[in-house]
Amino acid sequence: MIVDTAAAFRAALARGSFEPERPATARAALLVSPIGFRLAEESATDNRYMQLGESISEERALSEHAHLAAALAATLPTMTLPGSGETPDAVFPNNVYATVPGTLIVGSMRHPKRRIEARRADIRSLFTGLFAYRIEEIPPDSVAELTGPLVIDRARNIGFCGLTERCDRAGAEAMHEAFGLDLTFVFELAAGEYHTNVVMAVLAGRALVVHEASFAEPAVPLVIAELYAPRVIRLLDEEKAAFAGNCLALSEHEVWMSDRASRALTAGHRAELAEWGFAIRSVPLDEIEKAGGSLRCCVAEIF
Repeated sequence: MIVDTAAAFRAALARGSFEPERPATARAALLVSPIGFRLAEESATDNRYMQLGESISEERALSEHAHLAAALAATLPTMTLPGSGETPDAVFPNNVYATVPGTLIVGSMRHPKRRIEARRADIRSLFTGLFAYRIEEIPPDSVAELTGPLVIDRARNIGFCGLTERCDRAGAEAMHEAFGLDLTFVFELAAGEYHTNVVMAVLAGRALVVHEASFAEPAVPLVIAELYAPRVIRLLDEEKAAFAGNCLALSEHEVWMSDRASRALTAGHRAELAEWGFAIRSVPLDEIEKAGGSLRCCVAEIF
């Protein structure tokens, strides 16, 4: 079922059974290294988080990324494939590749450079050969950048999909089918936002992190919060700007974010996460964040 109003979402929850019964966190993680790292002019047209005036160091980005991979490997199996100067945004593979058990989903990207990423033969052969997954591609006549615009509560099999230049209604419908979701709530993000996963996260099916002003309709984050109350962190503007919303639970008891995001969290929000059983894990990603994404964007989850 796909709904597109707060009232319809509340009604769907009332009619159905959406208990958190499925695995909430990934079995493994796929990363793509920042070889050829630079700011992509195409992406800058609709990603206001990119720091266009800053100098970029591929060497620093590679070091940050290697330390990220090493840190994640202590929590779950983590593999890293090489990036390329031809695809400067490849360090953010979660927009292009996502999984459900047995299936690799390939996104339909807005920008040409990112469409090159979607044609990578090595990633496709890794999943079809080693993992024996089938491939499902989002139709090219839609725009759907997977778990960028689509935040999924895997435990409940519910999707939250924000429409922007990076995801249109046809893309939202295609992702609903590809991920086999039971319920998808489709809504508009506020002007200037490009991906839902920068302003919202569901942590292991039992907590919500959200920046309410980043939604076009105020009723949308309020009704989503009802599902997770009282475990709701409402981000301040400063926290959101530091990518605190771009966090990810990679186990039942750990929430991962960049050092910058962790430093921005208020003492109250840190205490709430601890109370709910989440230890904060963080790594420095200042160089990579200049490209307009953070830790969650770097991780393609494998289910």
